[in-house]
Amino acid sequence: MFTNTEVVGIKPDTRNHRGFFIQDGSYKLMGIDDSGWALICVDDATCHYVDPDNLQQFIDEQVGN
Repeated sequence: MFTNTEVVGIKPDTRNHRGFFIQDGSYKLMGIDDSGWALICVDDATCHYVDPDNLQQFIDEQVGN
């Protein structure tokens, strides 16, 4: 599974806890709360609660690292 503060990606068409689609990209997993929602953040000001089943391991696709 995922560890806290791990960089994760999301599956296509992922929605937040309010039902809005969130942008594809890499997020920092902050943790999973008692109600079962995963808190993911882009930065200190932009975070979303999502279903943990929509998280994916983030793979750096850059070539030549």
